[in-house]
Amino acid sequence: MEPPWSALLALALLAAPAWAEDPSLEEHWSDIWAVRFVINLAGYATILLPGYLLVKYFKRTNYLERGRGFCFPVISVCVFGHEVKTGPPEEHAPSGRTEPAESSPTKQTLRLLACALGLQVSYLTWGVLQERVMTRTYGKTDSDPGVKFRDSQFLVFMNRILAVTVAAACCALTKQPRHGAPMYKYSFASLSNILSSWCQYEALKFISFPTQVLAKASKVIPVMLMGKLVSHKSYEYWEYLTAVLISLGVSVFLLSSGQEHRTSTVTTFSGVVILAGYILFDSFTSNWQDALFTYKMSPLQMMFGVNLFSCLFTVGSLLEQGALFQSLAFMTQHPEFGLHAALLSVCSACGQLFIFYTIRHFGAAAFTIIMTLRQALAILLSCLLYGHAITLLGVLGVATVFLALFLRVYARTRVRAKKRPVQGEPAVQRV
Repeated sequence: MEPPWSALLALALLAAPAWAEDPSLEEHWSDIWAVRFVINLAGYATILLPGYLLVKYFKRTNYLERGRGFCFPVISVCVFGHEVKTGPPEEHAPSGRTEPAESSPTKQTLRLLACALGLQVSYLTWGVLQERVMTRTYGKTDSDPGVKFRDSQFLVFMNRILAVTVAAACCALTKQPRHGAPMYKYSFASLSNILSSWCQYEALKFISFPTQVLAKASKVIPVMLMGKLVSHKSYEYWEYLTAVLISLGVSVFLLSSGQEHRTSTVTTFSGVVILAGYILFDSFTSNWQDALFTYKMSPLQMMFGVNLFSCLFTVGSLLEQGALFQSLAFMTQHPEFGLHAALLSVCSACGQLFIFYTIRHFGAAAFTIIMTLRQALAILLSCLLYGHAITLLGVLGVATVFLALFLRVYARTRVRAKKRPVQGEPAVQRV
């Protein structure tokens, strides 16, 4: 199972006409998003390709049988792991649900409310800060218009370095199953996760946050397509129906926004391409992680493995570009940015922990409802804080999207209730 890496370069080639036709968008070639994307890929390749060749070499030479010495345990874990796959039983799926036997309904309700509050606070704060960092200036005075922070990759690195630290601490302090997957297999999900996060930050330079939120809600279609290609999954008719409704609602919202703002064609095209990249990479990430869960591992181990490689890729690319110290200098010059970047990382890490806890104890349906409400609140909060106007037609599009999302939750819950007595139910598709 190897990922289609040619698709990564294809995305950059699609954007070439956009930044070639309108040089006024940026004053320097390195500030053009498509160029930065290719440079970032080149940086990741300097780490990924040697690693790929080493993995092939160790496997071809049967290193596991003849290897000795100080490096043997590290190479064994990274390249071979404990190559014992389990089936897709629900206890290994990230969506498995466990409830304490002695917990009273009142305690369960309070725990669920605490999870909902934690998720809302973490991700609503994260969304507000994300838009603030990417769309507003720092150091603005009466005589100085201020400067925007431009390096999305540094923000991704900040998020991942705290996430891997938190995951490592949780794995060390709590009982975890014996890890079985070769570590290198996390690199694929890690790379696509980095690229999807980069696209998520970068898209805010070209489109509004409400548009981004709705576009992210429409990722169910590419996730389903990736599910068929990567994991060979099948879907029910209601999943296709609700996916079409979501796409219809997003289209109506985008048309209503287009009537209000007449931005340049290049800017619109760039935003659409970056959002398409986000959806593509994020869809691959979730399906590759589903495949990794066939090994016996916990969500915290998954969080640690993916974020470990993410730190390796991003810090390597930042150092090669000289961008790490530039970003740190910007943080020193603008302490407000440093505070925002740190809060972004804290919210991201805490949000991941709330996700794992909520899904484990209350199931995927409750989690999906909470996160769907979060998306609606995020749009409302963004409009209130940053002045985004939504027309009546736009409201209709938003309502269509969230109606379809709730229909998905309802239909999935009904289907699970009917299948509950049946053994061997497949893992839940996280879309």
